[in-house]
Amino acid sequence: MHIAIAGNIGSGKTTLTRMLAKHYGWIPKFESVDYNPYLADFYEDMSRWSFNLQIYFLNKRFQDVVSIAQGGQTVVQDRTIFEDARIFAPNLHDMGMMSDRDFDNYSELFDLMMSLVAKPDLMIYLRSSIPGLIAQIEKRGREYEQGIRIDYLSGLNKRYEDWISTYDGKLIVVDKDNCDFLNRPEDFASICSRIDGELFGLFS
Repeated sequence: MHIAIAGNIGSGKTTLTRMLAKHYGWIPKFESVDYNPYLADFYEDMSRWSFNLQIYFLNKRFQDVVSIAQGGQTVVQDRTIFEDARIFAPNLHDMGMMSDRDFDNYSELFDLMMSLVAKPDLMIYLRSSIPGLIAQIEKRGREYEQGIRIDYLSGLNKRYEDWISTYDGKLIVVDKDNCDFLNRPEDFASICSRIDGELFGLFS
């Protein structure tokens, strides 16, 4: 099975991926952030590096999806290929930081990729307010993230909500502002109960 965790920057995807992998014995698939050759440059000059960054993410994410489909194991994935194409790239395009030509090229490539792969067996969306995202970004202290613009985060949040409202696969939405799954065991247990219900038909 393929379980995917979606959410804005700083919403807690990596933490939940790690916790679910440990709890269920699933294989974690983490987002390649620390070794991304474009990310630091992108936050310094979004217009110059947006297309390069999004193509890099699309390539890596497609490799992940193909690997998961062929692997025969249950994998929990930190961020999905859908987020790159439905949220991050369109947001950059609307902000004038990706040209029409680059966006059209990118979109055609994504559509081709998606014709070859299936949706995850379960999508978990971590919904968070802008203040919550900012607090988490500041807390984890990645230098290249400290200059992220609030209007950039806000645009992403709106696109996440628009995308999730039309998502037609199995879906769990977690209100991250009122769910501290890292520090409150009962909150994590509640998420696991919902996952069991969606995947195995078990309710507790």
